[in-house]
Amino acid sequence: MRRADEPTPWDATEPDLDGPGEPTTFAELAARWQTTQIHRPATVDLVDSQLRNHILPAFGDRDPADIRPSDVQAWVRARAQHLAPTTVDLGYRIIRSICSMAVNDGVLDATPCVDIRRPRRERPPVIPPTPEQVEAVRSELPLRYRALVTLAAGTGLRQGECLGLVRERLDFDDAVINVDRQLVTPTRGQPVIAPPKTRSSYRRVPMPDVVADALVEHMVRFLPHESGLIFTNRRGLPIRRSTISDAWRSAARRVGVHARFHDLRHFYASLLIRHGESVKVVQARLGHASATETLDTYAHLWADNGDQTRAAVDAVLGHRT
Repeated sequence: MRRADEPTPWDATEPDLDGPGEPTTFAELAARWQTTQIHRPATVDLVDSQLRNHILPAFGDRDPADIRPSDVQAWVRARAQHLAPTTVDLGYRIIRSICSMAVNDGVLDATPCVDIRRPRRERPPVIPPTPEQVEAVRSELPLRYRALVTLAAGTGLRQGECLGLVRERLDFDDAVINVDRQLVTPTRGQPVIAPPKTRSSYRRVPMPDVVADALVEHMVRFLPHESGLIFTNRRGLPIRRSTISDAWRSAARRVGVHARFHDLRHFYASLLIRHGESVKVVQARLGHASATETLDTYAHLWADNGDQTRAAVDAVLGHRT
């Protein structure tokens, strides 16, 4: 028999089935959203930066239910005054994703991200560096980094794919490079090996002799890391992207070349196009998700040969006239 002061079975010992409760501010909602996302380390850094610098200062203390489409549109317009369109678009997509989660969870009745106009992303045409410019910068770089330039210019691999290349992914018998990883260097933390950027990034890229020779010479001079990683710094550790970018910018400035390390990928694409490769081949070599992505970037590099068009038509129809 229970004493009068003995708690009933549903008293303080009863577990709290309601959890922590619903978010009362947009900042709390954003924090919950972050715990549900599956992002690469570099993407985590971008999202953190967007929330900390642009989104939470504007919406963090507000009740999510009080945010209207006009508030989001005003935020987009204000940011567009001093940020690049791609940066504004990324911030908007984060806000939209947070609000969509809130609607799905029943926290919001409707998302405020409706009919929001964003700044147009005007992409200037790609102007690849010339062979002379590539060689000028390459020769100005420290010896440890020169094979990296030959690799990027001769295969079109992304910077992270180059830095994450290991010895066992070089197939010298078939003269191909198997691309199935990249080195990710987050702003905070150590570099890590991760899967490629997209599913289409998994590919086998032809390895020209000039690239094979440069890699062999590099591995003889600078022994690969015990993990097989080919490119390392002076301490034998993975090279951070910022290290290569800084070294490239410094060398390019000294020789008067206005190009980024990423432009070596454009150089490779332009080389394939100039030598008659099709859109599908260029797409496959670069690991683009679609031919549309390839054409959006490089369509202007394919020659518009009017004489060839006229000759083709005349060859078929001319004898009938």
